[in-house]
Amino acid sequence: MADIKLLNPDSMGKPIAPYSNIARVKASEFLFIAGQVGANTSGKVPADFEGQCAQVFANIGAALASQGAGFANIVEFTTYLVHSQDIAKFAQYRTREYPRLFPAGHYPTNTLLIVDRLVREEFLIEVSAVAAL
Repeated sequence: MADIKLLNPDSMGKPIAPYSNIARVKASEFLFIAGQVGANTSGKVPADFEGQCAQVFANIGAALASQGAGFANIVEFTTYLVHSQDIAKFAQYRTREYPRLFPAGHYPTNTLLIVDRLVREEFLIEVSAVAAL
C-alpha cells in the first residue's frame, strides 16, 4: 500500500478549492489514467456540464477499480475545461462530491486549465489522474 501524504504547509497559501498543494508519496507502483471525458461505455455523452462531470469521475472510478484501487489512491488530477464560465460549476461539483469520493477529507493535488476545445466539440471537461499503489 502506498504511503500518501496530502499537504498544505503553512508557508503556502490555503487552496482556493478542494485540493492539496503537495502530494508526498512512497509507492511501489503508479497508475497513470488518461484524460477521461463525459462519455459512458456506450459512447453516450450528457449535454450538460454536471452530467459530464459525473461521468468523468465515474470513468476514473471504473479505471481505479479495474486495478484494485480507489479514489484514496489518487495523488494528482489535471482538469481541462473548455469554458471559463464552468469553473464555478466545477468548484460546486467538487465541493459537493469530493467528501463522498474522499471521505477522509484529504484531497489530491489538482491543476486546472482552460483550453480552446477537447477532442470532440461536445466534451466540456476532461480529467486525467495519477494514483499510487
